[in-house]
Amino acid sequence: MISKRIKILQEKCLAFAKEEKKSHFEYDYHYSANNFYSNLPHFEKISKAMSYAISNQDVWAFDYDMIGGRIFYNNEKEVTNYCPELDYISEALMKIKNDIPDYEELTHNQLISEITDGKSLWCNGHISWNYELILKYGVVGLKSKILNNMSFCDQKANEFYQGTICLLDSLLEFNNKHIKIYEDLGNYELAERMRKVPMYPSETFIEAVQAFYMQHIVVMRENPFGGNSPGRLDYYLWPYLKKDLDVGIITLKEAKEIIDELFLRIDERLYDYDSWSETIMVGGSNELGESCVNPLTYIMVESIMDLNIIHPSVYIRLPKNPSSELIDLCSKYMISGSNRAQILYDPSIIDALVKNGIDISDAKDYVCGGCMEIGIQGKNSDFLYGGWQNTAKMLELMITGGLCLKKKEKIKAFKADKGLVNYSSFEEFYNDFMLEAKRLIHLSLYEMDVFNELAAVNRPSFLLSTMIDNCIDIGRNLNDGGAKYHDYGSTPMALPDVVDSLYAIKWAIFDKKICSSNELIEALKNNFIGYEKLQNKLKSIPKYGMDDGEVDEFANKVMSDFANIYHTYKTRLGGRGRPVILTFIHAPAASMNLGATPSGKNANSIIAHGVTPNSSSMTEGITAALNSCCKLQFSNFSGGASTMWDFESEWVSEEIVSAIIKTFIDNGGQIFQGNTTCVSDLVNAKKNPSKYEHLFVRVGGYSARFINLSPSLQDEIINRKRHGC
Repeated sequence: MISKRIKILQEKCLAFAKEEKKSHFEYDYHYSANNFYSNLPHFEKISKAMSYAISNQDVWAFDYDMIGGRIFYNNEKEVTNYCPELDYISEALMKIKNDIPDYEELTHNQLISEITDGKSLWCNGHISWNYELILKYGVVGLKSKILNNMSFCDQKANEFYQGTICLLDSLLEFNNKHIKIYEDLGNYELAERMRKVPMYPSETFIEAVQAFYMQHIVVMRENPFGGNSPGRLDYYLWPYLKKDLDVGIITLKEAKEIIDELFLRIDERLYDYDSWSETIMVGGSNELGESCVNPLTYIMVESIMDLNIIHPSVYIRLPKNPSSELIDLCSKYMISGSNRAQILYDPSIIDALVKNGIDISDAKDYVCGGCMEIGIQGKNSDFLYGGWQNTAKMLELMITGGLCLKKKEKIKAFKADKGLVNYSSFEEFYNDFMLEAKRLIHLSLYEMDVFNELAAVNRPSFLLSTMIDNCIDIGRNLNDGGAKYHDYGSTPMALPDVVDSLYAIKWAIFDKKICSSNELIEALKNNFIGYEKLQNKLKSIPKYGMDDGEVDEFANKVMSDFANIYHTYKTRLGGRGRPVILTFIHAPAASMNLGATPSGKNANSIIAHGVTPNSSSMTEGITAALNSCCKLQFSNFSGGASTMWDFESEWVSEEIVSAIIKTFIDNGGQIFQGNTTCVSDLVNAKKNPSKYEHLFVRVGGYSARFINLSPSLQDEIINRKRHGC
């Protein structure tokens, strides 16, 4: 339940979110660099220009605020005085195109990641930082440590430290602009609170929330990238709330009202951006591996359910042997949370991280950077995720010798063009396919290396770096070797589709000899028109998702081999590649690029979500599908492996979902999500959108208003497999 005050506040936040507001941040950033700081050294020009743009932001304050601070991204004033020295994209893109001559053809055919349009970069972000430092020490404490380090450092570190102090000062300047305004509004309590934090350490729960929020919005202004997230907010705020509860200066009811307002303020800022995920991870394990679930865990889940808003994304971490109460909370969230729940299982994810180079103490502090990209709070560089490649398209070209079935033309950039007809064994075909997949995926990771190197110079993220472990200690920004972990990855899209098609090739051509390679290729070229008998035979071949032991063993090999492609890549600063297996909004785009497949699917058929079996393959019920999925060796999926389980609304219940989640985690699954909305409601919403403005759906790693989605994405969600009796 929400209080009367919160009901009123929600209406005000919604009205304010819809108002037209102009931002001049980017304009100020470039203008000041060119006109105020043009003669300064490069690092100083960037730090002072960023500091000016932050401190010069407009202040929006109201007498009803309990939490102070607002920023907005939309409706930016046009940058007319562009400063090229602030650009870290153009030069990197030029180098990539020079180093990868087939870049345009490769990205156009979804064979390597397209992570920029030349203006914006889509691989920044997707991390959480260690804002506990601000709560615990305040800005003065951080500055004190930095100033101490400046007395014994090299020149590069000295420049970094100067930049961090400049940005910490701008955080305080922007914060302090609010104090007089709130005093004039008669909101003396909030004015006094902002006079104390984030400058000084937080002592109470409300101070910790205020300090968190102010640093968060300013860091997000410096680094306005999708997926940058609060992370383990209940874990870091709980000590302050517990202390207040113990001395009797707050109640849990009052604490929930504070969290309600915090969530409303996040949603107010991001109202127009459904696909922008700022994720809060609740529950999970502490550094000893014990459950750290606490009353704030429950408050935050209850808050997002009560408010019925898109932002923030609130996901639940399940520790080892979770209590029945926590499982019940997960099932309630799945059923009554408007399709916003996502559940993650600690032992499986921690095991994958440790196996692939993360210290176990750090692995226990994992978070989702946005949708479900797994990183370590406060320890990653912010190039954690860099787009996707269509592995089913790779396989199509491998079969045809490079011929695109959709465009009927040869893709010259695809080098493994021998064609299926020229292979005498499946093993030879498979090995060559994996070699070409490795070449293409490593090219995508190389793209990130290039962008990362330029970002370290032209986007040093001084403020964010103060809250990334090791940056202050060694005097380097998070993308210049300062972060403890420099791992990043991308998504090998459509792996379950590749599994089904590879197994069909093995079965139909090499093992059972149902057809020849030539006959299969001709059938695919004709989208099975005139080859319906063969199509039916291919459809009858066992699929991943049917709980067939041989197929599931094969699926595990294929997906593990793809995961190992990532793990063999070393990033430019010694990190590792990571497979981040999700689907997000890309299912329609990836599917529309595909011809017919050896598994018997026609052209343009929708691909599977994450590592979930194909909808068309889950013919034996959800138990069989879960069994197939959970036979995968999830320890290989160090970047996270998502699954999507949609249910018939008439069949599903909290009791059923609790049992399914329990089965999923008992068998080692990683990430669980899904929808429970009646399909007829989705169909009606597509026809009459004005009547369904508050219908939320789980898209893939994030939730959105159904009516805001593209028609193709709406259709994809409507046509997903619904599990029922």
